[in-house]
Amino acid sequence: MAKANNIKLFSFNTPQMRAFHLTWVAFFVCFFAWFACAPLMPVIKGEFHLSISQIADINIAAVAITILVRLLVGPLCDRFGPRKTYTGLLAIGAIPVLGVAMAQSYESFLLFRLGIGAVGASFVITQYHTSVMFGPRVVGTANAAAAGWGNSGGGVAQASMPLLMGAVIMLGVSETMGWRVALLVPGVLMLAMAVVYWKFTQDCPEGNYAELRAADILFEASGKGGMASFIEACRNYRAWLLFVTYGACFGIELFIHNVAAVYYVDHFKLSLKEAGMAAGSFGLLALFARALGGWLSDKAAAKGSLNSRVNLLFILMVGEGLGLLWFSQIASVSLAIVAMLAFGMCTHMACGATYALVPFVNRKALGGVAGIVGAGGNVGAVLAGFLMKGTGDVRQTLLILGGVVLVASVCAIGVRFGAAAAETPAPAAA
Repeated sequence: MAKANNIKLFSFNTPQMRAFHLTWVAFFVCFFAWFACAPLMPVIKGEFHLSISQIADINIAAVAITILVRLLVGPLCDRFGPRKTYTGLLAIGAIPVLGVAMAQSYESFLLFRLGIGAVGASFVITQYHTSVMFGPRVVGTANAAAAGWGNSGGGVAQASMPLLMGAVIMLGVSETMGWRVALLVPGVLMLAMAVVYWKFTQDCPEGNYAELRAADILFEASGKGGMASFIEACRNYRAWLLFVTYGACFGIELFIHNVAAVYYVDHFKLSLKEAGMAAGSFGLLALFARALGGWLSDKAAAKGSLNSRVNLLFILMVGEGLGLLWFSQIASVSLAIVAMLAFGMCTHMACGATYALVPFVNRKALGGVAGIVGAGGNVGAVLAGFLMKGTGDVRQTLLILGGVVLVASVCAIGVRFGAAAAETPAPAAA
């Protein structure tokens, strides 16, 4: 069975469309779990008497371990297939998600928050699975739509977790117990999704990697995968340039997710629910903005060349940087939300445009490239967290980050392909 060259959105009859829908749903659940703590941080901050430095440490922990896990899961997808890799991540990742609700101190909360960060590696598996299921005409749209709809789990968490906690409290539970009960929900959802993913997906259009290798059937990832895939990806300079650009777009997205609620409460004196809704609007842009970035990349390439994808990424990153500078200087809450949505559009679209390029960097090491680029997003978020810890002020941090994004946009231009580069990815090695 060949890759799909179109997206039949309301079809579940083919392995390609089942993978498409279940990858974004699994990714949604993982992102919901990853960011479930963020909108409750004003309450958790009060219970554990956290300082701004400790909050920064928690935010860093939430994204730091994801760097390592993203680097690992890409080659694991090449070796064992996305089905086994995703199922394992969902099942194992549920442990710290459930554990954070049991935390009794800053130290134990920090430890579980570190463990939850591994769940963020789900993104790499999502992009890998859609990349092997869809052909070059629509792979940018498929990657961006699956990632964008999954990413919206972060926005839904921002908006719904305070409401969920409020509903639990209305049942007569204390506030201290309320946030803990609310945080059990995403852990249970992850365990359920692990079962669904194992039962209803397959690795690639031809079947599952283990069975295909046993039958000596050639398929896209028919190489050894694992460390060989990672080493080959490391040798490609374009992978590292996209590592930087993704750090400057997805890294900013992660940073905003983790600080937005506290920022709106501290600087604009909003209530917890109001801050959650404001912060959630940024995450909900992922419902369409990332997909729009991938779709525009596919359209640009169809009318131009592979480098048209590169040019689009550069333009979006410049827009993101300028928008961040604007957002950092606004004192009015209404204008701040408008500015956040404006730079957020460019940020999400740049994420989609980045992964519309990933399948064309090195098809023989797709997992390795996807892992490296994905890890770049978390490196960006970690560096942003350390920057906030150093400045001690979110507004100043946003101003500096705006300048950093503008500088990083130059790396997008460096990804440009030679005149001989084709839009169709290179075939896999046997």
